[in-house]
Amino acid sequence: MVKITYIEHTGTRHEVAAEPGLTVMEAAVKNNVPGIEAECGGACACATCHVYVDEAWKDATGSPSQMEEDMLDFAFDIRPTSRLSCQIRIKPELDGLVVAVPAKQF
Repeated sequence: MVKITYIEHTGTRHEVAAEPGLTVMEAAVKNNVPGIEAECGGACACATCHVYVDEAWKDATGSPSQMEEDMLDFAFDIRPTSRLSCQIRIKPELDGLVVAVPAKQF
């Protein structure tokens, strides 16, 4: 299992043990992490699973694809570390990943 920490905009932390192969969004939904709405179910067709990847994890999670960047245009309060959590596949190298959830998704 891979540990992921989700930080709500209020500072509340949720530590989740996730299976490799899932996405960061799927792990959040399965564990009822507040703020990850995932309205499109992970199809990269909305921006309701927007997160901020902790700067220390930016390289490990990779860069967004062009399609993801296009969807991020619809997200609230975009930052340099913004990603759609449905596009980050969990792998053992991401053990300890920290992401923050924006105050709102849209």
